[in-house]
Amino acid sequence: MTESVPGGQSAALTYTSYLALDEVLSAQRPRSDEHDEMLFIVIHQVYELWFKQMLHELGILQRSLEKGDASHSVRTLRRVLTILKVVVAQIDVLETMTPRQFTSFRTRLDASSGFQSGQFRELEAVLGRRDRRMLTPYAPDSVAHERITAAMSRPAVFDSFLRYLAGSGYDVRAEHLDRDFRTQWTESEDVQRILVQVYADDSGPSTVADLLVDLDEGLQEWRYRHVKMVERTIGGKTGTGGSAGVAYLRTTLFHATFPDLWSVRSQL
Repeated sequence: MTESVPGGQSAALTYTSYLALDEVLSAQRPRSDEHDEMLFIVIHQVYELWFKQMLHELGILQRSLEKGDASHSVRTLRRVLTILKVVVAQIDVLETMTPRQFTSFRTRLDASSGFQSGQFRELEAVLGRRDRRMLTPYAPDSVAHERITAAMSRPAVFDSFLRYLAGSGYDVRAEHLDRDFRTQWTESEDVQRILVQVYADDSGPSTVADLLVDLDEGLQEWRYRHVKMVERTIGGKTGTGGSAGVAYLRTTLFHATFPDLWSVRSQL
């Protein structure tokens, strides 16, 4: 395998060039001489790479669901769940940093904050969050603003799941299938009645439904582990970039991404 190089010549494609390692490995630029800042940077860059992959996977998941491709949907969901486990496990690495070690370089972060992760906000939008306050940190002409806005304007994962159920023969109302996707989904007793039937049939759709519950649970676990990691690192201090820190993060706990899939449990 070859690749083009200046002068019209070709060079053999190498491991380094294929993975663009020169660019990747030069992207860690600590702002202090503190040893632990490198770990902080690497962990958060790896998070962003996993967020990118999860967005990639959720895109094909939605397409598979809407085509009625249950087997591909199941495989993709299992991959996303495995990635999410890795994302959660990375917190163990970050927690090897003591509060004093983080404090040693924290002031160098200036106004930067994890709250500014455009990919995480896009991920939330793909999963169904409809909250224009997510756009506040981003300039109107920025790529993040454009991508989050687009994600909040098209069907979310649960909308694609409903289309999958309709294609599988379940009587999903048109008002649910053709709703205004810019609005937040709210629990529906009608949809929960359908989900009761899905679980009673105990076929492909019930497997997909349970994997979505696993995804929701995994996201809640990530949020909980993240809150506790921040709390053990900075306690009740103001968060990086002037955010509310732990106080705000606690408000995000235990919010179901797919509320109908949880509410239906009491009806089974």
